[in-house]
Amino acid sequence: MSAPARGAAVPVAPPAPGLTPLLVLRRLAVPAATASRRVLADRGGLVTSVVFFLLVSVVLSALWRAAAGPSGTVVGYTAAELTWYAFAAEAAVCTIDLRLIERIGEDISSGSVAVEMLRPLPVVAVRLAVESGRALGRLVALVVVGSGAAWLLAGPPPDALHGLLALVSLALGVVVNVAAQHVVASAAFRLRDVRATWFLYQKTVFILGGMLLPLEVLPGALRTLALWCPFMAMAYAPARLATGQGTALLLLVQAGWLVVLVAAAAFVFARGQRRLEVVGG
Repeated sequence: MSAPARGAAVPVAPPAPGLTPLLVLRRLAVPAATASRRVLADRGGLVTSVVFFLLVSVVLSALWRAAAGPSGTVVGYTAAELTWYAFAAEAAVCTIDLRLIERIGEDISSGSVAVEMLRPLPVVAVRLAVESGRALGRLVALVVVGSGAAWLLAGPPPDALHGLLALVSLALGVVVNVAAQHVVASAAFRLRDVRATWFLYQKTVFILGGMLLPLEVLPGALRTLALWCPFMAMAYAPARLATGQGTALLLLVQAGWLVVLVAAAAFVFARGQRRLEVVGG
């Protein structure tokens, strides 16, 4: 089915009757699971992702271990803890398509998203499910390989319980990131071109999200800003838990940001879809 012509009104399928929240979640689990299986079945793409992740993680962790020294610390983290921090932070971010914002924006500006509006489920809900499924499928491979590499370089995880919390936190961080990227990409409903936005977004995650360095390294005002932004829920939270520091409160912070960002994505996509209904694709 081709996308509607620009300027033409877009028909929208009415919501399917009897769709309870639980039933919607069950239906969304199907495309999410399918996306995960496809990622894991794509051996070539998976190997590329794992190799890139290992290269970046090994180099970054080596730099932090050199900064800490054999028995020293950097902002309260030992060399071993910084190794686990680097691998966890990289895993949280490397699971997601770097150009996801650009890809979503292109679908919106080209009118492809209008065809998806004919489905009984909300467009953004299906897209969040699919992209989260892809990312979580890739995350499984990165966690398995990354944990082995970090163990070889720095020994076992600093704390077993925190390690389990870090796994939950990684999954939450990935979905928070996916939701935030949909919020940013929704600007394409009006701007039509968000191709450069992904670059700025990724660099913000690198710094304020704590991917490249623990947020404790940042100067006071910038550190406070970073801790109040949603980006910290994407990489810093799981990475800090992986070091054996932090508490389960970080999971609550992530869950809070997830609710806010999913609601924001639903709101901006609904506004964008109404715009398409009126003025066309």
